[in-house]
Amino acid sequence: MSAQPPHAEDPQDPQVIMRHLPERERPVFLRQYQEAVAAARDDLGEYKKLKRLLHRWSLAVVATNQPGYYEAIEAAKSDAGAADTAASSSERGNR
Repeated sequence: MSAQPPHAEDPQDPQVIMRHLPERERPVFLRQYQEAVAAARDDLGEYKKLKRLLHRWSLAVVATNQPGYYEAIEAAKSDAGAADTAASSSERGNR
C-alpha cells in the first residue's frame, strides 16, 4: 500500500514544480533542470544531482507560495545592506 493517495501529485515532478512555481522563478528552474537532465543523460552518475535539484525546487515551491515570501527576502537584503554599511562606517571611524 502506498503512503500517498493515488491522485496525489508528486511534488518533485518537474511539471508539478512548473505549475506551482511563481512565473518569475520558472526561467531559472527550466535552465537548471535542462542542464541537470543533459548531465544525467551523459553520465548516469549525475542522476542523483538531478533528483536533489528537483527536491530543492519542490521546497522552493512551498517557500515561494507563502504569503510575504518575497517581501521577507527583500527586507532581509535591506537589513544585510544596512548592516554592511554600518560596519563599513564603523571601520572607517576606527582608523
